[in-house]
This record gives sequence, structure tokens and C-alpha cells, in this order.
Amino acid sequence: MNEMKKVRLGRTELMVTKTSFGALPIQRVSFDAAAELLRTAYEAGINFFDTANSYTDSEEKIGYALADVRDKIIIATKSAYRKGDADMVKRNVELSLKRMKTDYIDILQFHNPDFCPGEDDPAYQYLLEMKRAGVVRHIGITNHRLFVAHQAIESGLYETLQFPFSVLATEKDIEVVEKCREADMGF
Repeated sequence: MNEMKKVRLGRTELMVTKTSFGALPIQRVSFDAAAELLRTAYEAGINFFDTANSYTDSEEKIGYALADVRDKIIIATKSAYRKGDADMVKRNVELSLKRMKTDYIDILQFHNPDFCPGEDDPAYQYLLEMKRAGVVRHIGITNHRLFVAHQAIESGLYETLQFPFSVLATEKDIEVVEKCREADMGF
């Protein structure tokens, strides 16, 4: 396995490779083709794999290809959440664990909710319970809305924020990155 440059992912203290593997596209290929891609990435030194419960069979393919090296990789996955339906998050966490053949998730993220779940939110409280139990190691959020991203940062509840960012980023997008850095929030 090659060694790639790693960065600290905010206060999670996780050391992740700067190049990561976004597993959304592997839902379009067979299990064996996905396994070949995932193993190639792993053997090239990538240690950070991002998926979501809603990416059809992506989580299953990660379990199929990488279960034997689970202790050497970092997996971030996501759960959809509609306000008031904490059972959805519970079902998704259980399903993600089963699909990926693991007993823990490094980063569990709320997947692009249209609001920022607060400390008293039942789904957030469930994730805190799972964190205390060691099933979820870190709690994050993904979002495409600036106002939700800012609320998540300001809340101090989330250890990571996944937000669209590219060379086309605006000053407002760059401000989100700076606020994450100031809050020691993985971005």
C-alpha cells in the first residue's frame, strides 16, 4: 500500500488522505467492478471513503470490497432525516452497519437536511447515544444550503461539514470554509 498525504479532519482528530473516494458512482457498476475500484483506491493509499445510505448498493459494495481492511480505513456515511422521524435515522444506521459489514461508523452525517437538527432533536440525541456506545465515532452534517451550513457551524454540535466546494466557489462559500477552520470543524 502506498502512503498518501494526510490531513487532520478538524476536531475528529482523524487523519484522512487529501484524496478520498466518493462512492456515489460505484452504484452504477457490478460488485466485482466496484470491488476492483475500491481495492485499487485502497492500495494506492486512500483511507477515506464517503458513501450514503441512499446510494443504492454503494454501502454493500464497500462492505464486499473492504471489510477485511476495515480497521485501516475511515468511512463516512449519511442518513436522510425528515424532522420528527428519528426512527428513519435508527433504521439507516442499522442498515449501514449491516451493509458495510462493520460494527462502527467513523462519521455519520445527516444527509442534506433542509434544517439544522439541534441538540434537543430526537435524531441528534440518538446519534449521541450511538457515539457514547462507540457505534458512531463522529457526528457530521452535509448540506448545500449556506444558511444551514452556517447554523451547523455555529451550533458547535457537528464535528464535520460536507459542503459543495470547487474552483467555482464564491466568497460566501469560502467564508464557510474559514468558519469551519475557526471552529475546528472538519470540512
